[in-house]
Amino acid sequence: MEPEVQDDRIARVPFATVLASIAGLWLTYFLLTTLRWELLGLGFSQELLWPRGLATLAGVGITLALWLVLRLFDARPLWAKITAALILSLPVAIASAQANNMIMADLNQQLVQITVDKAANERDDMFGDLSGRPATPDDPQAVAASPLQELTDLVFGRYFMMLAWCALYLALLTGEKARASERREGAYRRAAKAAELRSLRYQVNPHFLFNTLNSLSALVLTGKTQAAEKVIQTLSTFYRRSLADDPTADVPLREEFALQRLYLDIEAIRFPRRLRARYELPSELEDAKIPGMILQPLVENSVKHAVAPSSGTVTITLAAREEYGRLVLTVSDDGQDGGADRDPRPGYGIGLVNVHDRLAARFGEEANIVSGPSPGGYFTLLRLPILREGEEGAQ
Repeated sequence: MEPEVQDDRIARVPFATVLASIAGLWLTYFLLTTLRWELLGLGFSQELLWPRGLATLAGVGITLALWLVLRLFDARPLWAKITAALILSLPVAIASAQANNMIMADLNQQLVQITVDKAANERDDMFGDLSGRPATPDDPQAVAASPLQELTDLVFGRYFMMLAWCALYLALLTGEKARASERREGAYRRAAKAAELRSLRYQVNPHFLFNTLNSLSALVLTGKTQAAEKVIQTLSTFYRRSLADDPTADVPLREEFALQRLYLDIEAIRFPRRLRARYELPSELEDAKIPGMILQPLVENSVKHAVAPSSGTVTITLAAREEYGRLVLTVSDDGQDGGADRDPRPGYGIGLVNVHDRLAARFGEEANIVSGPSPGGYFTLLRLPILREGEEGAQ
């Protein structure tokens, strides 16, 4: 029960909306009453406008007072809200009717007196000459309804007006609760997606660190201290740049290429005669945004499955291009023994799954990945939306 109560407490109808609904209700009352008076041809239309307007403003104030009390039940169950509306609307209707009578009192007396005089004159015209005396109405109540009857009719009318507004308010409150629930659900979905992206991103860093430490260990064991020192410095720069960013944030493509250049520089110390790197990044795509370190598993795969087992020089190419309004990223190598014998590469799918999951979590169906052998090597191709600063993809 507590979560539901908390949800209700969060949901509040904005004051501006409440005020607009009340003002709309009483403005409609004012217009319909004025129109009815004109259609019936009862006269005194100009004299009634100001008192009727003042009574309308009083109704607005009294209805606001009803809202101040009714909103205390916003966190209660629906039956309690309805019960409160039924009970609270009655004294509010009585107060509104009394305020109307007080405002209209002097004008009502004038109207009654004028009506009585008019009726007397009409009767005098009909019978005065026969009786020799002026005629007066036998029963003034025949001309005007009794004050109690008028007040009762007015109270019932205002009571149903207040009930109609209460129903509108409860509908607005239900709508606000539904919107609040949608906002919370969206926040939960975004939090879950962010957690998923962080998990996938953090799967990359330990894997890369493990490989780099193995390379560093090999350099130390073979006495290549200068190379080991360079690896340590480059590794420090790599982690300082990669860990400074939010794991769920997108980064400019130039930063992603720079990170992969650092990684390949480290691996080039391990394979000085076998590893070559080539970078093809058009200047117009340098600021395109992509998930951070999305290329890392693919580059690692090329080093592990193409460079490490090869006896000759292997070139790893990172390329970006725009194709039909989409960003196309390619990580390829020309390692020997390509073709069917390297499809699939043992263990190659782990990195692909990681990249695929990250793209799916970030872009949904707007991104895809294709991987396979090429003549003399292997390639992986990513297609994703082109995002610039301040733009967002599918969430």
